[in-house]
Amino acid sequence: MPHTLASLVNHTALKLTVLAGEDRLNVPVRWAHASELIDPVPYMEGGELLLITALKLDAEDAEASRRYVRRVAQAGVVGLGFAVGVNYEDVPEPLVEAAREEGLPLLGVPRRTPFIAISKAVSAAVAADQYRAVTAGFEAQRELTRAALSAEGPAELLARLAAHLDGWAALYDASGSVVAAAPDWAARRAARLADDVGRLRERPAPASSVVSDTDGDDRVELQSLGTGRRARGVLAVGTGAPLGTAERYAVHSAVALLTLTTERSRALQDAEQRLGAAVLKMLLAGEPDHARAVAGRLYGGLLDAPFRVVVAEPVAADEPSSPKLSTSFEQGGPPSSAGAAAPAVLDALADAMDSAAARTGEAVLAVPDGTRLIVLVADGGAAADACAGFAAQAEARSGAPSRPRGRPARGEAGRGEGLAIGLSAPTGPIAAANAYRQAEQALYVARRRGRALVEHEDVAAGSVLPLLADDAVRAFADGLLRALREHDATGRGDLVASLRAWLARHGQWDAAAADLGVHRHTLRYRMRRVEEILGRSLDDADVRMELWLALKATSTPPEE
Repeated sequence: MPHTLASLVNHTALKLTVLAGEDRLNVPVRWAHASELIDPVPYMEGGELLLITALKLDAEDAEASRRYVRRVAQAGVVGLGFAVGVNYEDVPEPLVEAAREEGLPLLGVPRRTPFIAISKAVSAAVAADQYRAVTAGFEAQRELTRAALSAEGPAELLARLAAHLDGWAALYDASGSVVAAAPDWAARRAARLADDVGRLRERPAPASSVVSDTDGDDRVELQSLGTGRRARGVLAVGTGAPLGTAERYAVHSAVALLTLTTERSRALQDAEQRLGAAVLKMLLAGEPDHARAVAGRLYGGLLDAPFRVVVAEPVAADEPSSPKLSTSFEQGGPPSSAGAAAPAVLDALADAMDSAAARTGEAVLAVPDGTRLIVLVADGGAAADACAGFAAQAEARSGAPSRPRGRPARGEAGRGEGLAIGLSAPTGPIAAANAYRQAEQALYVARRRGRALVEHEDVAAGSVLPLLADDAVRAFADGLLRALREHDATGRGDLVASLRAWLARHGQWDAAAADLGVHRHTLRYRMRRVEEILGRSLDDADVRMELWLALKATSTPPEE
């Protein structure tokens, strides 16, 4: 307990008497200081017992006494100690009245009690209090360390911390989700701090903040966990009052232990990631049996059920409109984290999927590949739902209309904010390479259309025509039809329109001629001229297909 004026008054060796402020003796005393200055305020920090003999103060002047008492009280001085029998035989009544009016405790110090004795008493009490705080802090540290090493781990640590603080504690993972809280009711309180936790996670670790509470009486302090550029978690503690020295020691110990736990977990995750990269390389190389053998218990369950392949990339606002598919895995290259660090948006996506999977106990195989993220997730599992939810949030941030249920419909994640995701159809280990190509194709369409998420089912079920807006396809189409357009420009016929009508009618002469309003013999002549100019036969199905797609590509306006 902190030393107070009451404990000084009860100190039998000091023989102090209370002359004013009897109801304010329980205030803590930080120090005792003697000063005869008329204005000692510039040298005060607050919390002091000010000892005076009134050598320069006219303590019998009522106005002078009121000014003096009012000024020291406003500076945070918690009490006055007046030496009796030095400059005044008794404590002057005007000074007593001024102390009563201000509500400032005034203690009479007998002549036989030197000021140094009071200073020593306060100093000894402060030192004893600090020793008790340090001792309590060390004991809390031992308890928290034992809790961190127990089978319950962070959950037991939070329970011990909450009991030591006489409050509550909660732990958030890297995605900002509450993973443990003590007592149990604190989970609801902690969930309301999601926005504050999110803002703290955006700052480099370590960082802290105090949250003003509008829903209760507790004071909440947030501490980030981790040593890297990105917080690996956040600790929240709620108490009824600001933390004391012992409580501060306990919180710092908890932060250190949880940071150590998260860093150790990150080292384990790095090892798992290297193993996952090897498993993924084997799957994409068509070696499912070897992949199963390497996966073991860590990823074996994921390979035993249908899974999906996720390929995600960041999208720059000014990137070209014709992204290219990657072929690193098709060429047998392993996933690599070389090059630029993975963008924060991919880190956040990986955290969201990992956290969701951890809560349900399912496995997730995530491999960074440069500025890409490749993930194997259980079909219909929590990680797949988290991926879709993350895309929906990106859609909401970008201002696109959101769907009523909060999860985007397949292929309708809307315009993403700095992210494009391709999702394969459900597959198994034998067809993993094909699923990877499906995810890449879906990713290509997502970037091409400005979507946050596109599933392969939507690519397969949709139309190929939107893909014809690619600049390279349009250039090919212009080149293929250029000779026909140049012919039509001379006014010697309408070969392009005739070719379009004939192809649209599947080569039916009468129907196509009727659409054009010409005789079928005229149409036959025009088609022979098309063959002569292009040097291609219209009897070839591939030629007809290429010409039809070229006509569609050149008739589709470029995407904005």
